[in-house]
Amino acid sequence: MEDTASFLDFLQLQPSVAGRKTGCVGYCMGGAFALSAAGTFPDRIAAAASLHGARLATDQPDSPHLLASKMRAAVYVGIAGIDPHFTPEEKQRLQSAFQSAGVEHTVEVYPDVKHGFAVNHTPVYDRPASERHWQQIPKLFAGKLSFQ
Repeated sequence: MEDTASFLDFLQLQPSVAGRKTGCVGYCMGGAFALSAAGTFPDRIAAAASLHGARLATDQPDSPHLLASKMRAAVYVGIAGIDPHFTPEEKQRLQSAFQSAGVEHTVEVYPDVKHGFAVNHTPVYDRPASERHWQQIPKLFAGKLSFQ
């Protein structure tokens, strides 16, 4: 999160950046970073998305779901239906944390696709699922971020 703080500070100094809040999107381990950023910087992250994320609700002390009570961002989590890196128990733990904390969230399973479905030019790429996730991101950001 130290790196994320530096990125946010850098963005704030750019004349082309409007407003103080931003959105973030992470894939695989980046999904955990996006959710952690939402909980670590609640005044700066307005929307966070995790796609085929990993380690989102573990027993580790740095698990992103433990930050749910601090999150003010709207959150979208797109889970691959076939993903050894994200168990049904982890999904339940994540959803329970969001619900208990009152986090505005959507946790969506993309059935019959594998971990990494959104990464083009890979064996697991799934075009319909990837296109669907690209429809979800603007919906998540709409009304949460200002674009000029």
